[in-house]
Amino acid sequence: MNISYNWLKNYLDIEKTPNELSLILTDIGLEVEAVEKVQSIPGGLEGLVVGEVISAEQHPNADKLRVTKVDVGTGTPLDIVCGAPNCRAGLKVIVATVGTTCHPTVGEPFKITKSKIRGEVSEGMLCGEDEIGLGSSHAGIVELPADAKVGSLVKEFYQMEDDFCFEIGLTPNRADAASHLGVARDLAAYFRSTYILPNVEGFAEPTGASAAAVEVKSTEACPRYSGVHISGVKVGDSPDWLKEKLNTIGIRSINNIVDITNYVLHDLGQPLHAFDAAKIAGDKVVVRLANEGELFKTLDGVERKLSSEDLVIADDTKPMCIAGVFGGEYSGVSESTTDIFLESAYFNSVYVRKTAKRHGLKTDSSFRFERGTDPNITVFALKRAALLIQEIAGGTISSAVTDHYPNPVSPFTFDVDCKSVQRLIGKEIPVQEIKEIILALGIAITSEKDAVFSVEVPAYKVDVTREVDVTEEVLRIYGYNNIELKSQILASLNTQEKPDKEVVLNQVADLLIGNGYREILSNSLTKLAYVDDESTAVRLLNPLSSDLDTMRQNLVYSMLTAMSYNQKRKSSDLKFFEYGKTYHLLEEGYSERQRLVLGVVGNKSKEQWNASNGTVNFYNLKAAVDMIVKRLKVEGLQVVETANADLAYGLDYMKGQKVLVSFGAVAAEALKKADVDGQVYYADFDWDLVIRSIRKNEIKFKEVSKYPAVRRDLALLLDDSITFEQLKNIALKSERKLLKGVSIFDVYKGDKLPEGKKSYALSFTIQDEEKTLNDKQIDSIIQKLIINFEKETGAVVR
Repeated sequence: MNISYNWLKNYLDIEKTPNELSLILTDIGLEVEAVEKVQSIPGGLEGLVVGEVISAEQHPNADKLRVTKVDVGTGTPLDIVCGAPNCRAGLKVIVATVGTTCHPTVGEPFKITKSKIRGEVSEGMLCGEDEIGLGSSHAGIVELPADAKVGSLVKEFYQMEDDFCFEIGLTPNRADAASHLGVARDLAAYFRSTYILPNVEGFAEPTGASAAAVEVKSTEACPRYSGVHISGVKVGDSPDWLKEKLNTIGIRSINNIVDITNYVLHDLGQPLHAFDAAKIAGDKVVVRLANEGELFKTLDGVERKLSSEDLVIADDTKPMCIAGVFGGEYSGVSESTTDIFLESAYFNSVYVRKTAKRHGLKTDSSFRFERGTDPNITVFALKRAALLIQEIAGGTISSAVTDHYPNPVSPFTFDVDCKSVQRLIGKEIPVQEIKEIILALGIAITSEKDAVFSVEVPAYKVDVTREVDVTEEVLRIYGYNNIELKSQILASLNTQEKPDKEVVLNQVADLLIGNGYREILSNSLTKLAYVDDESTAVRLLNPLSSDLDTMRQNLVYSMLTAMSYNQKRKSSDLKFFEYGKTYHLLEEGYSERQRLVLGVVGNKSKEQWNASNGTVNFYNLKAAVDMIVKRLKVEGLQVVETANADLAYGLDYMKGQKVLVSFGAVAAEALKKADVDGQVYYADFDWDLVIRSIRKNEIKFKEVSKYPAVRRDLALLLDDSITFEQLKNIALKSERKLLKGVSIFDVYKGDKLPEGKKSYALSFTIQDEEKTLNDKQIDSIIQKLIINFEKETGAVVR
C-alpha cells in the first residue's frame, strides 16, 4: 500500500521529516518498507534559477547564435551562448547554471558544464520547455512573466513541492489503515492530536428528486448500498493536482470521473463505482446474486462465467459489474457519458474474497472489501466524490441520496480491565495514559469503574473485538520500544531429545556453504504436473493460481526452477542446497517428510587464467554426499543402483531397507519440464531417516597409531557387472583387523581389453595398531585378497 506524505498533511499538521515519520509509522504497526521521493517533473527543476537577459549580441562566429549576459542574482552576470530565436535583452528566463543536471522531456539527463561554443565562453544554458521536462515545445526558451524575481528558484516560481511515497507492508488485520484517513487516524493517536476530515457541507441534494430505483435482494452479501445521480458531467482529463496525487501513489490517470473515484478510495478507504446512467436498463439498479453460469464481460474484455455465489450489481436485464471486485465492459464511464449513477456500498468481506479468488481478480476495491471496510462511511464518501465531480467535471447533483441500510452495524462492546492490559504488556502503564490512548484511537468509553472501561469500538476497526485486541492497540501506540527488558529473566530448563535437529541442520548447512553451495528456499506450493503420484497429492481447495494448487511431493522441481531462474539471468555455474518438506495424502492420513536436497550444474569453478576448468559430473556430487555422510558418521550403508524416477542414473545409499539418499543425473524429461540447460546432478536425503540414524552415535576418542600404515595397489581385470562396492566388501571381509581402507584410483575400458571387461586399479591401506608390519605379513594379506577376488568375482590380476 502506498501513502503520500503531502496527502497526509491534508488531515493533520506534520512537523516530522519523511524519514522520521517512516520510523514512527513502523513503530505503530504500519511497517514502512521503502520511502521514495516523487517529483511531478523528473528532476524537480532542481538547480534552475530565474534570470534576466541583460544583453544579447550576435555571435561573431555563428549567424544563428547570440552571446548574452544574464543576471542570476549573484551580482556577477553570466556569459551564456544561446541559439533560441526569441532570446533578447530584458527577457526573464530559466537558467541552468554550471553543475546543474537537466532532465529533458525526451532522452537522458545531462549536466551543464562551462564550455566554449564557436570560441565564446558559455557559463550555463537558457532553457526551453523540452530541455527541462516542462513540456514538449522546442520553439525557443521559456519566457517568464516580468514580475518573476531574479535569482529565485524556478521550482518555487512554479510552486512545485516534492512529495514522498511510503510503501507500507499492510498486514491483513489492519483494514482500518488501508487509506490516508486510516493512517492519519493512527498518527493522530500517536501524537495525541486531532485530524481534520474533508468538508462535505456543500453537498446539497434536490428536494423530491430520487436516484435510479435501487433494489437490494441479498442484504447478507450487501448490508448497505448508497447511490446518487449526477447529471451534466463532462468526461475529460483530470486537473494537474489530481493527476499528481494519484501519480505519487502509483495510480495512472484515466479520466476525471474514474480518477475521482480512485482518489476517494485511497483518501477515505471507501471504494466507489461510477455507472453511465444512460446504460442502466429500466433505470433500475438491482443488487443480487448471479445466476449459475451467467456470462459477464468485465472491463478487461474477458467474458467470465459467474457463480451463484457471486454478488453483482445489475440493471433490469443484465449484470453491470461484479460487486466490490471489477466493473463491466459496457456500463462504465466513457467520453460520451453525460449522466452518471455513483455507487458507494458496504459488501460482505467473505463474498468478495471468494469471488475475487474464484475469478483470479485482484483490485484495489477487492483488497479493501476482502479485509473489511467501514459500513458507516459510505454516504460521507459518496458526498465527497459528488462534490469533487461537481468541481472538476461540472455536473449537478440531480437526485437525493439512496441509502439502503436495513440492519445498521453496531460497534463492538466489551469491558477492558486496565490491570489485564498492564499484565499482558508487562509494564505498569498509568491508567490515565491507557485511557488517553484508547480515546485517541477513536474508541469510545461509555462507563468506567475501578480501572475497568466499558468500550465501544467503531465498526471500521474490524480486528478489535476483545480485550486483548485493545491491549495490542494500546501497546503499539505506547511503543514496543518503550517496554523495558527486565534485568532478571525467569525460565525453566527443558530437556531436549538428542540429537538437536536444528544443530545438526546448521552443521550440515555450514559444511555445504563452506564448500561453495548456496542455500535456497522454495515455495511448498507447486503445480500438479510436478507431483510424482496424483493419487497421493495434497490439493488445495482454494488455490492462489493454477501454478500453486498442489503441495509438493518432491524438491527436484523446486531445485530445477531455481536453477532455470538463475540461468536466464546469466548465472550458470550453480551449487544449491535446500531443506524442505514434501507432502503426501496416504491411507493413514496426511504425511510430511523432511528432506535435504543438493543440486549442481555448470562448471566446477569460475574461470581462471592459471587453472583449467571443466563441467561438474556425477563424482563431484558424490563427493558432497559422502562428505555429509562422513560428517554425520552415518555407518552401515549399502550401495545399490537408484530406482528414483527423477534420475536418469545414480546410486542409492540404503540404511537397512530404506533409502537414506538418492543421487545422480536428473532425467532429461524433468530438465525439459523446468527449462534447464545442461546436465544437473541432484541428491535427495531423507532427513528424518538421517536424524534417526545418528541418534545413537557416540563421540569416540582414538589415539593416533605409533606405527606406520602401508599402501599396496592391485590392478584387476573384471566383468562389467562387478561394482567397486562388491570388491570393497570382499576385501574388508577378507581382512577385518589390519585392512583400514580400500579406494579406487583408476578405471579403464577400451579396445585393448576383451569384450565385456574392465580394469579397476585399487589401493589398500594396511596398518597394525600394535607393531610395524613386515613384507611377509603384507604380502600374505594381499595374496588373501587376490584369492578371494578371483574366487568370488572371477577377477584376474593384471
